[in-house]
Amino acid sequence: MKDCIFCKIVSGSAPAQVLFRDAQVTAFRDIHPVAPTHVLIVPNQHISSVNEVTPSDEPLLGHLFTVARQVAEQENLTAEGYRLIVNTGRNAGQVVFHLHLHLIGGQRMRHSMG
Repeated sequence: MKDCIFCKIVSGSAPAQVLFRDAQVTAFRDIHPVAPTHVLIVPNQHISSVNEVTPSDEPLLGHLFTVARQVAEQENLTAEGYRLIVNTGRNAGQVVFHLHLHLIGGQRMRHSMG
């Protein structure tokens, strides 16, 4: 989508501190981090949200999580832990309507989620 900032980052037409990129996924630092490490992991193809996911997206979604683990290792987060968050819809806090994982770590999380 031509107006999507994440699509622009994926294509290289918008700046970002990219940590990982392959044919399916791009990972880059969030410009408004909520923790010492805050990385966004996005599919290179535009999918607006989890509400748009189809069964044919399952291999891509699995790869998204594999890349999340890889980036967490690269950022030295695996020993102490990290959080993965997917916001879906405005009420959940989704601001950019391009599916993305937030990889957050480097500090103790304030809110327990179970």
